[in-house]
Amino acid sequence: MSDPFHIIEPKGDLKPLILSVPHCGTEFPDEVLSDYIPEMAASPDDTDWYVHELYNFASEMGITIIHAKYSRWVIDLNRDPESAPLYDDGRIITGLTTTTDFFGKEIYTSKDKIPNQQEVERRLTSYYWPYYSKVQALLDERKTQFGKTLLWDAHSIRHLVPTIREGVFPDMILGDNDGKTAESSLIDCALSGLMSGDFGVNHNTPFKGGHITRYFGKPNENQHALQLEMNKILYMDDTETVFDEERANKIRIILKRTYNNLISQLDQL
Repeated sequence: MSDPFHIIEPKGDLKPLILSVPHCGTEFPDEVLSDYIPEMAASPDDTDWYVHELYNFASEMGITIIHAKYSRWVIDLNRDPESAPLYDDGRIITGLTTTTDFFGKEIYTSKDKIPNQQEVERRLTSYYWPYYSKVQALLDERKTQFGKTLLWDAHSIRHLVPTIREGVFPDMILGDNDGKTAESSLIDCALSGLMSGDFGVNHNTPFKGGHITRYFGKPNENQHALQLEMNKILYMDDTETVFDEERANKIRIILKRTYNNLISQLDQL
C-alpha cells in the first residue's frame, strides 16, 4: 500500500519547522470509494482546498511539507482517535469518520456502508497513524539537528458555516490550546507576524487547535505546535471554489514574514 500522504521536500538549508496540511486531500482509497455518494466524493466539500499550494513558498525556505492524500471523509486526521470531542461547548463538528458533511448532508450511499468499529480501526491503522508516525519522524529529525522544532498545522474554513458558528469566521485564528502546545515567545511571535498585515487575527477563538496540535505540541520536550485556521476567501474567490493568485500572494507575504520570525525565535530558545 502506498503512503497516505505526500511529502514536499525542502530546498536549501533545512529549518527547524515542519508544515502539516491534513485536510487538503481529495482522494478516496479504491477499497472504500464505492461506499460514497459519487457526486459527493467527486468534490468533497469539507476539503481545505489548495492550502498546500498556498504554502508553496515553504519548501523554498527549507521547510518540509507533509499533506494528506485522502479526503477527511475517509478519516479525519485532526480528530481524536478515540472520537473524544475537542470542544465541550455544544458546537456541531464532524467526527473521526463522519457520516455527513459540515452541512449535515449524507455522504455514504446507504447506512450499511457507514464504517463499523472494525473498519474504523482499519482506517486508523492504514491512513491515520502512518501520517502521525511520519510527522513525528520529521520532527525528530529536526530536533536532532536543531535541538528544538515547531509543527505548523495549516487549515482553512468556509467564510460561513452556520452549524459551527453564527456569523462569518475571522480572517485567521491561531490555536495553541490556550498556551499549552508551544512556548509563549513562539506564540507571541506568531501572533505578531500574523497581525502585521491588514487581516484580522483571533487567538484560540473559536478554534484552539485540533488533535494534531494538541498531540504533537510538547514544549517541555522542545517540540512545539501551532494551528492556523484561515478564512478561504483570503486566498480563493468569493465563491470559495477557485484559487485566487492575487489574494494568495497578499497572505503569503504575511505567512513568510511570520515563518522568518518564528525561525529566528526558535534560534533563541
